[in-house]
Parts: sequence; structure tokens; C-alpha cells
Amino acid sequence: MRRFAAMSDPLVDPMMDGAIVDCLVVGGGPAGLTAALYLARYHLDVLVLDAGDSRAALIPLSRNHAGYPEGITGTDLLARMGQQAMLYGAQILPARVDALAREDDGFIATAGARHWRARSVLLATGVINNRPTMPKPLHDDALARGLIRYCPICDGYEVTDKRVGVIGTGDHGVREALFLRSYTADLALIAPDGRHDLDPAQRHQLQDAGILVVEGTTPVYEIAGGGITVGGRVYDSLYPALGSQIRSELAGPVGVEMAGGGCLAVDSHQRTNVPGLYAAGDVVLGLDQISHAMGEGGVAATTMRNDLAKRQSLFRAVPEPVKAAAQ
Repeated sequence: MRRFAAMSDPLVDPMMDGAIVDCLVVGGGPAGLTAALYLARYHLDVLVLDAGDSRAALIPLSRNHAGYPEGITGTDLLARMGQQAMLYGAQILPARVDALAREDDGFIATAGARHWRARSVLLATGVINNRPTMPKPLHDDALARGLIRYCPICDGYEVTDKRVGVIGTGDHGVREALFLRSYTADLALIAPDGRHDLDPAQRHQLQDAGILVVEGTTPVYEIAGGGITVGGRVYDSLYPALGSQIRSELAGPVGVEMAGGGCLAVDSHQRTNVPGLYAAGDVVLGLDQISHAMGEGGVAATTMRNDLAKRQSLFRAVPEPVKAAAQ
């Protein structure tokens, strides 16, 4: 493990309970792993606690992530990012943090009976997609086949001129359907519970765009004929527009301010209002994209490094032979 010269505490293996690390990253998605890579290359001790449920892992094949012309699966991308961070000394531990508290001038994170101490913490906990009401095996099979997709920005190109249904209603459903209208003319907005919550202006918007409004019965889903059927109509892909759950529950008890929709509020350098606590990725209000999350991870890591440098020296220790020669 690497330490900077000014530290007086003994070296502690961050894999041990109660260890003190320079930087603790909660979340092993694109934001957290990018931050871990940067922090390790800043010669800081960094520990990633990863619950193993990054939303990126659900991507069957990403074709809009720069550098991979043939596309890359979410699991492969995360594996590569983790390997790269560990190459430079980052530690990655499977653990689901269930509590975070302030302690002296740092923090303590708890996962079950285990705990870790850190001088600074990055929350990169992401979000969870709200799924349509269907059996999990059916959902996962449809997702793997590209019959269910959650990110029209990511993969709207793949449904160009195909039969597409948006599962949703209200403002969110209408916005997503209108966004996808630039990819295909064969588009329907499907009421998730059988009845739409649309005002007359929204219905006119959909009608003017040529988007079919489907309601009247609760959707029943079935994979058949190379597509996915809803109420007897076959679609090549469905986009649930049902919102998401922000994984911000660790932030409240330590006093982090919230932004819109339950996301964490940060400044332009990913600092929260709590000194030493940072946030990046989808848990922060912004564009939910891998590239954006990675950029925020790099910004957060650099800010963490610079803020730590204000608290204690990060200068490298002078080698003993050089010290002796100078005396």
C-alpha cells in the first residue's frame, strides 16, 4: 500500500475491518471505478466497496460508448475498468454499505458487522430503474434480447424504423415517446396500469406526432414471434418510462443536501455540502450516461486529492540514500 510521508498513523490494510483509508468509494459503477483509477494514480489509498448491482451491468451491448466500435457489454466494461483501477493499487471489495456516519475529521462506513474508516468518501451509488410489472425471468430475458431497453439516448439508434412501445404516462411518458419519435414512426405510448394520466394538450401532442395511445387494459407481456407482445400488438422493443429510485439513502444521515428528484446536490467539483464527502454519477442530477458518469468520477477524484492536500502533505518521501547524501 502507498502512503505519503507526512502520515503518522501505521499502515493499515484497507481490506481489514476498521481500516483507515485516504479515499473510500461507495459504488463500483463507471463513476466509482473511474474515480478509483484516478485516486490510485494520485498515490492515494483507495478502497471501493461495491454491492455488485451497477445499472451499467444490465447493458447487453453498448454501442455509443466511445472507443468500442463493435460495442461492449456492461459487464465487460465494468470488469475492464475494475482491472485497470486495481493495476494501480486500488482495492475493490464486494460489500453493500448500509450506513455512513461522520467520525472526527473523517467517516465510518458500515456493511453488516463490518466497518471501514476513511478521510474522504465518494458516493457513486447510482439509481435503480423502475421496472414494468412482469415476472423477473421474462423481464431479464427480454432485456438480454434487446426487447426491453431503458435508455433511448444510449440505444435509440438501434430501434430506427422499428416497432417501438413506450411504457409510461404523464409528462415522463410523453417526453420519452416524443424523443423516440425521431427514430421511428411506428410508436405507441402504453399505459402501465391500463389507464393513462394525460391531459388534452398531451393527447394532442401525441396525435400530432402520430404516436398511438394504448390504454384500456393492464398490459400483459409475452415474448413471441421475434418480438414482445402487449395486448396482442407486437413490438420490436419496449422502453419503460417509469422513473427510477435514487440510491441516496446513505447521504441523509450525514446531512447532505438534496437536489431535484432526490439526487444529491454538488458543486461544480462534485463536492457535497458536507466537507470530505463527494458524489458522482447517476446519484447526482444530470445526464444519465456512462461517459458523463466517468467524467464526474474524474472530477470528483481530482477534487478529493486537492482537498486532502490542503489538510496534509502529499509530498513523496525523500529516499533514505538521498537524505543521507544531503546531510
